[in-house]
Amino acid sequence: MLETLTNRRDFLAAARAGKAVTTGMIVQRRERRAGETDGPGIRVGYTASKKVGNAVQRNRAKRRLRAVAREVLGAREASSTDFVLIARSGSTVERPYEALRGDLEYALRKLAR
Repeated sequence: MLETLTNRRDFLAAARAGKAVTTGMIVQRRERRAGETDGPGIRVGYTASKKVGNAVQRNRAKRRLRAVAREVLGAREASSTDFVLIARSGSTVERPYEALRGDLEYALRKLAR
């Protein structure tokens, strides 16, 4: 099960770490250190700025990102990793679901190097 990032400081820490840009989204990845209070497990945050569109489009983009994250990241082994998925203007909402899933898988491979 994936936990959701809610604290601003966690989002900012992920922004300082590595990122991968794809057509459908931007993925930020941060390994948590052993001394941090949160236990092992994958935590995911979702962001859609006003550039994505109105509230309906932003919510749709975040719902699509959540669905892709559950499918792709939910199958991964538990590690102390934070991910932030950022919706991109136009493409996150309009991109076919399979292509969006492929974007996330590609970004994870790119960030694993």
